[in-house]
Amino acid sequence: MRRAIVTGATGAVGTALVQELIDNNIEVLVFCREGSARNKQIPTHPLVTLKYCSLNQLSELKNETGKQYDVFYHFAWDGTTGTARNDMLLQNQNVRYALDAVEVAARFGCHKFIGAGSQAEYGRVEGVLKPDTPAFPEMGYGIAKLCAGQMTRERAHQLGMAHNWVRILSVYGPNDGAQSMVMSTINKLKKNEVPQFTKGEQMWDYLYSDDAGRAFRLVGEKGIDGKIYVLGSGKARPLAEYIEDIRSIVCPEGCIELGAIPYAPKQVMFLQADIGELTRDTGFLPQIDFPIGIESIMEWSV
Repeated sequence: MRRAIVTGATGAVGTALVQELIDNNIEVLVFCREGSARNKQIPTHPLVTLKYCSLNQLSELKNETGKQYDVFYHFAWDGTTGTARNDMLLQNQNVRYALDAVEVAARFGCHKFIGAGSQAEYGRVEGVLKPDTPAFPEMGYGIAKLCAGQMTRERAHQLGMAHNWVRILSVYGPNDGAQSMVMSTINKLKKNEVPQFTKGEQMWDYLYSDDAGRAFRLVGEKGIDGKIYVLGSGKARPLAEYIEDIRSIVCPEGCIELGAIPYAPKQVMFLQADIGELTRDTGFLPQIDFPIGIESIMEWSV
């Protein structure tokens, strides 16, 4: 891979992927929304070029770069938090945008399209998540991700491109959303506030963003056409233990309240990735333990 295109490059995974591509001397073209304050989070480097293009402008985008690209990474997605996750019309539009991204990938000469899926595609599963685990999503976001994965694969193949869909579990790291469990807990403890949680009995699988970025780069280089990969650390432990890790690093004397919040309806209680196929095909293995990742976030946020 010599050149790649990335949409949605302002989040934890997107910024980590751009940095991973830079570190491997790969030229990156980033499609981003003009005027977004989050654009400052995209790594600045001679290998990185920004092209202003919102999701609703993808269908009209032409290749005026004079270059051919190799791999297209599609992370951009509207309505990823709050009530928007179950806004059916909005989520349905995301499927169309994903198909527009496939068309753009073809116009820019890409030979592979890689989309970012989600554990939400599975719904509630009491077991390790594998690529072939039956998917029964229970909200618009998961339904749309599942549909986008299937439809972009078919369209990519029609256009002569290889395709991979990577279902991301819980990634944390610099540039993560302020509303995520990890970032909101860090921010509240730093302000001497008392973060509140459920009992924290959920078995959870967290992966640091640098590891996620490396995984996506490896899928771009070695992923087998047509395959779905599940991305996580491959290990799960109670959410309460992750919370205690954060407290011990950020503010050891701080207070937390486990059990102060009831479980949400349809609460997912077990989340763990089977990364065996991803490892076999690409060689990916996580390298950064959770406490080390939290310490890295603290250094980044200073």
